Amino acid sequence: MNNELLEALNILEKEKNISKDTLLEAIEQSLIQACKNHFGKADNVKVSINPDTCEYHVFMEKTVVEKVEDSVMEISLVNAMMIDSKYDIGDIVNVEVKSKEFGRIATQNAKNVILQKIREEERKVLFNQYYGKEKDVVTGIVQRYLGKNVSINMGKVDAILNENEMVKGEVFKPTERIKVYVLEVKDTPKGPKILVSRTHPELVKRLFESEVTEVKDGTVEIKSIAREAGSRTKIAVWSNNSDVDPVGACVGLNGARVNTIVNELRGEKIDIINWDENPAILIENALSPAKVISVIADNDEKTAKVVVPDYQLSL
Repeated sequence: MNNELLEALNILEKEKNISKDTLLEAIEQSLIQACKNHFGKADNVKVSINPDTCEYHVFMEKTVVEKVEDSVMEISLVNAMMIDSKYDIGDIVNVEVKSKEFGRIATQNAKNVILQKIREEERKVLFNQYYGKEKDVVTGIVQRYLGKNVSINMGKVDAILNENEMVKGEVFKPTERIKVYVLEVKDTPKGPKILVSRTHPELVKRLFESEVTEVKDGTVEIKSIAREAGSRTKIAVWSNNSDVDPVGACVGLNGARVNTIVNELRGEKIDIINWDENPAILIENALSPAKVISVIADNDEKTAKVVVPDYQLSL
């Protein structure tokens, strides 16, 4: 029996990433609960479990008295001396409780305590695992449509891609692999609830971090992003190394780097411009290749008036 229990704990620890110590604690609590259900109380119950062999013993600490008034908390001097003649009035005797003494209901309740603990720990492990992915980009597999929302398999749990976080016109097929930005991971009684996005500007930023070494190591910084999901994204970049061209690093040889990201975003146009602390110059860079005659920026109002030739105007 102990070998089977030990094997079961090792399997749970390996497959569900729940520590054996936690499981042993659950077993201890279940045995105490079984005693409480069977005897009516368990304040004096002690459990000893060997973590290496899973051999366990349950004891009730009973006070030696002349006349027993509470059989759960007390033991007569006569019975105590039958265990060991050295006992005297007032001593504490450890009386072993055999699990076979527990009734069927008490045993079932003990089993439920263990199962509940396993579910709680499994949920906690999953939450911690996926909480670490919050504000990051992950690859998921499209499961199915839930109304207008999409269920995305993230490994051990499914995430929800809500309609308002989807790019307009984007359609997914089951088993298709897509990259999503993890907005939030919530802890719920049914396990972690993960909300993801395909429209968030940070999705583009994270994709550049994974594709462009200079962005990942901090040589090139993405200072600002403006995105109209599904249509166009503009990112302003800055280099902390005068020998590194920030725009060229993000574009890559023959556009290889930026094209990888464009393909992931299903053709969304990406404009990469040089960052400048001067709003007027930044706006001029953002409007490139349009020719800008003048820019009048109002920092307080965060507005700008831009003058361009008539032939550069577009509706």
